[in-house]
Amino acid sequence: MQQRHLLSSLGATARCGAVAVLGLALADCSSGNVNSKYGVKSSLRVVAPGEPVPKGGGKYRVGDAYVIGGRTYVPREDSAYRAEGQASWYGADFQGRLTANGEVFDMMSLSAAHPTMPLPSYVRVTNLENHRSVVVRVNDRGPYHDNRVIDVSVRAAKILGFYDKGVAHVRVEYVGRAALSGSDDNKLAESLRIDEPLTPLVRVAASAPTVPVMHPSLMTAYAPVPEHGAAFKGRGLY
Repeated sequence: MQQRHLLSSLGATARCGAVAVLGLALADCSSGNVNSKYGVKSSLRVVAPGEPVPKGGGKYRVGDAYVIGGRTYVPREDSAYRAEGQASWYGADFQGRLTANGEVFDMMSLSAAHPTMPLPSYVRVTNLENHRSVVVRVNDRGPYHDNRVIDVSVRAAKILGFYDKGVAHVRVEYVGRAALSGSDDNKLAESLRIDEPLTPLVRVAASAPTVPVMHPSLMTAYAPVPEHGAAFKGRGLY
């Protein structure tokens, strides 16, 4: 499973290629495997497997346009960004390696890679197959494979319910810039939402005129959720 995903999740293997093009001299990329199609390498591992991964420590990055696999990507902040496509996940092979903005990848954090989002930033990822959604921290570049729109960490894939499957059809929506320091995993975990699909009105057979009956779940509003920081106010986190 991990090897199959490694081949399909090129966002995780393209760290140094994207970093070099963007002028982000984050690491010595002399070691690591080169992908023959994209001509890029995995980034430097700075934390050994099994060791605790530090949080934060990166820099805010947008970057210039760059080319991977013959395709041009233009990083920018787009408050109205909303896209649908395939999501995949990346994990142990990239644990402890530098991300494109200088943070360290932790497969058990709620993080993700995106080819054009500002780094770091927050996006809500919705699995359209089971209606589970969660906000994740985008701190890396990728994916660059087929119609993939985002790569998420192992933990995010498990929360979204597609870890075993490997991929899912998702919607990605920009939320806003993320803070540079500390860990935001706890507040991101609290952003989990499970939306029921809209249920059509059902008409009940009777001698009297029929009355539309609405599914009970549609008559109950979501319980209020406490705010968790100014960065999330008014940006659709919950």
